[in-house]
Amino acid sequence: MIEDEQTHTLPKSDEGIAHVACFAGFETVEEFGIALRQRLETVQGHYARLFERSAPLASTKGSLVFTGVEDDPETIETLQGLGFRDASHVAGAIRAWHHGRIRATRSARARELLTRLVPPLLEALAATADPDVAFAQFDRFLSRLPGGVQLFSMLLANTGLLKLIAEVAGSAPRIADHLARFPTVLDALIDPEFLGELPSRARLGRLLAEQLSAARDYEGVLDAARCFAKEQIFRVGVQIIQGAAKADEAGPALAAIAECVIAGLLPAVERELGESVGQVEQGEFAVIAMGKLGGREMTAESDLDLIFVYDAPEGIENSDGAKPLPVSVYYARLAQRLIAALTTLTSEGGLYEVDMRLRPTGNKGPVAVSLESFTRYHASEAWTWERLALTRARVILAPVRLRANVERAIRDTLTAVSDRAKLFKDAREMREKLATQFPGKNRWDLKYAPGGLIDIEFIAQALQLRDAAVAPQVLQTNTIAALQALEKSGALAKADASTLTQAAELEHALMQVLRIALDATLDPEAATPGLKALLLRASGAPDFEALELRLADLMIRVRSIFDRVMAR
Repeated sequence: MIEDEQTHTLPKSDEGIAHVACFAGFETVEEFGIALRQRLETVQGHYARLFERSAPLASTKGSLVFTGVEDDPETIETLQGLGFRDASHVAGAIRAWHHGRIRATRSARARELLTRLVPPLLEALAATADPDVAFAQFDRFLSRLPGGVQLFSMLLANTGLLKLIAEVAGSAPRIADHLARFPTVLDALIDPEFLGELPSRARLGRLLAEQLSAARDYEGVLDAARCFAKEQIFRVGVQIIQGAAKADEAGPALAAIAECVIAGLLPAVERELGESVGQVEQGEFAVIAMGKLGGREMTAESDLDLIFVYDAPEGIENSDGAKPLPVSVYYARLAQRLIAALTTLTSEGGLYEVDMRLRPTGNKGPVAVSLESFTRYHASEAWTWERLALTRARVILAPVRLRANVERAIRDTLTAVSDRAKLFKDAREMREKLATQFPGKNRWDLKYAPGGLIDIEFIAQALQLRDAAVAPQVLQTNTIAALQALEKSGALAKADASTLTQAAELEHALMQVLRIALDATLDPEAATPGLKALLLRASGAPDFEALELRLADLMIRVRSIFDRVMAR
């Protein structure tokens, strides 16, 4: 500020320093010197503590050299000592990093930071259950990043974050791929609350509202919703991998995220549509969750099974905008635009897939149906499979009056007296068709394998429909809650209910881990030690052999119960 100079250096003369001291408001040069020294020492102390956890430039296990074009013998020995089986491959990949062959290491600053990062990174990867697999996943992750300076700086300053990413790479390749595609979620890992408790539904709603309010336009709203959902789904996955959350907490948490997104996007969709066609005066719109969302059993890759129902007062035939639409067309457009808001790819990627096959009359029916049509269809026209599916129907978004009317229609349908012979015959035939269409690949195809989740769900849903007319308390959208209610009502023997509940709990827990970690059905022979460790933690089994034996035993017993129930 003296003579408009761009400088951060104190004057060298006594007179110059006295001038600065006076300018800064000090009585004497000595007071100025004491104050300045105190601040310099404070900053120096903070800086030292910030980086005191930074790793040395060599591994504690030995030499690490990645210059030149050939393997350094001592480096290969060090890598082998760390636990890498294919040390030559690891060394070659790191040399490629240093030579700038990937985008993340093309700048001199990135390569400088990488030199310091490699020793602690290798030790963190070596601490995972399978160092070679963990390194391969990290290499894939790094190769997809647009730049490396920010990430390398973060990892050098935060050894906990480095260990977390190493563990993700070693045990959950699906999450590692997600990190690579959407590196912005790394920012969330720095949040000290990230590995704390999973946020409540109310907290999620507030977080999303804050992000949506900052959007400038409709496209910004769609992007904000995607960033929010990806970060929160990622949070659930990382917490399960870290053991900060139990596998059985994942389903409700993922359902809460989806519900928040739907509730946050609908007003924006209504405003965007209303700019041209207006609104339906006193009209109401409901979103009904079915399937995994309805039962709060979502996994990281679940789609959204939805039904849309609307209602409007008599005498209201059109919307009130400049380009009015008939009521039925307006709500069809609203539903279609909400589906598009949930499914369209934007600059932030996709969000959810939406499945509308469970709506009245299936894929041939209108996207949104009137309350009258919904009630009439399920009262007199619905097929057995639709009534089974309706046991999981849950209204997640609707005005109070319409919510009550839709819930009444669902309850009236489910509590109507059933033709028991037809019910179990139809259910058995549907399961056989599914088995033909989706034969279980192996025991770890937990949804479709005999004795898997489909069998358990069919048992619960068929028994609910059979008994709801006389015992409506058996109606529960969640499978395990339904099994417990059926046992309490006497519809399930205690031993059968125990077997089915144990199987459902185990299979749901394993399914959550597998959907977080893999994109395909587990092959036990190819499963990494890291993934097996996650499955053991989720199941509570002492070792993988014991887990397979327990799973096989429960599946055999479930299938036996299924055959007995469906023979009624």
